[in-house]
Amino acid sequence: WSGGACPWRSNMAEETMAAENLEFLRERHICFFERCLKILPERYCSLETSRLTIAFFALSGLDMLSALHLVDKASIIEWIYSLQVLPTEDKSNLDRCGFRGSSHLGVPYSQSKDNGVHHLYDSGHIAMTYTGLASLVILGDDLKRVNKEACLAGLGALQLEDGSFYAVPEGSENDMRFVYCATCICYMLNDWSGMNMKKAIEYIRKSMSYDSGLAQGGGLESHGGSTFCAIASLCLMGKLKEVFSEKELNRIRRWCIMRQQNGFHGRPNKPVDTCYSFWVGATLKLLQIFQYTHFEKNRNYILSTQDRIVGGFAKWPDSHPDALHAYFGICGLSLIGESGVCKVHPALNMSIRAFQHLQHLHQTAETWGQGQHSESMPDYT
Repeated sequence: WSGGACPWRSNMAEETMAAENLEFLRERHICFFERCLKILPERYCSLETSRLTIAFFALSGLDMLSALHLVDKASIIEWIYSLQVLPTEDKSNLDRCGFRGSSHLGVPYSQSKDNGVHHLYDSGHIAMTYTGLASLVILGDDLKRVNKEACLAGLGALQLEDGSFYAVPEGSENDMRFVYCATCICYMLNDWSGMNMKKAIEYIRKSMSYDSGLAQGGGLESHGGSTFCAIASLCLMGKLKEVFSEKELNRIRRWCIMRQQNGFHGRPNKPVDTCYSFWVGATLKLLQIFQYTHFEKNRNYILSTQDRIVGGFAKWPDSHPDALHAYFGICGLSLIGESGVCKVHPALNMSIRAFQHLQHLHQTAETWGQGQHSESMPDYT
């Protein structure tokens, strides 16, 4: 050569760097989730009232990585139960029960063994009740200290006439996210009395947009997240094929599969984002066509958002990792069969192992004549 580096050496170096960037750093992600359970950066302060949800991302993330043995399960179970809003002796707060997100109100610590304490502003939050119950299942708890009657009464009080749900009794947004939370709560408690299923199904039905995606509500824009919430809810109810015809399901499948570029985005003409590898990917799994997506492109995008120093995943490359995207990045990799990652249940958003524990609880309760029979689910194992 006339000078300069040999071109094949340069290509080899680039290929080595590319290969390193595509390595799944399992141990660092375990450390990231462990850290989320112990200490969080200052920028998480605004999420104090949602602390239980962050704990769910960390716990389920560790479970997906077969590393749940690293946490003190017993103490975390006690902490979660301390966040249960229990009925007072006169049951005057029954329509406010569920799980709160943290101890920010200063309500006295309780192990969920006695009556609740009246507090003017204390109430459950529908997303915290969902993530609280899911976390207990993931940790292997038997749910015997969950006040089922109170949780379902509090849930029923949040449903609106149109079938959607508020997050809290005082009122809030009401959309598909909370329909999904309500569905998961009823499914996990093995009791559908906490919701008017017919009205919830009508709400889902009316949320289908002109392009066959599903929106947060009627007349709104189709979105990958709300499409997941709608389809997963119908699957958990066992009503998917009753609500949508095969022709409609094919249109929904087409809308979802068109969301892949390299990773997935949530809406047309929007940038790809790590979390949609789960939201859209799980929807396609439930609709039984995930196998037609491009696994390698999806994996490459997810791993491009991996933080190689502290672990975790971000929504975009060269961005800060956070608990939500770290968890859904792991779940996205689970869907494509990444080595070292457990299988995720695409409807209930937890590991198959945790789901099987929940099934065992349901079967045990039914043997003793407690609870209703849950709808049978397809085998995702």
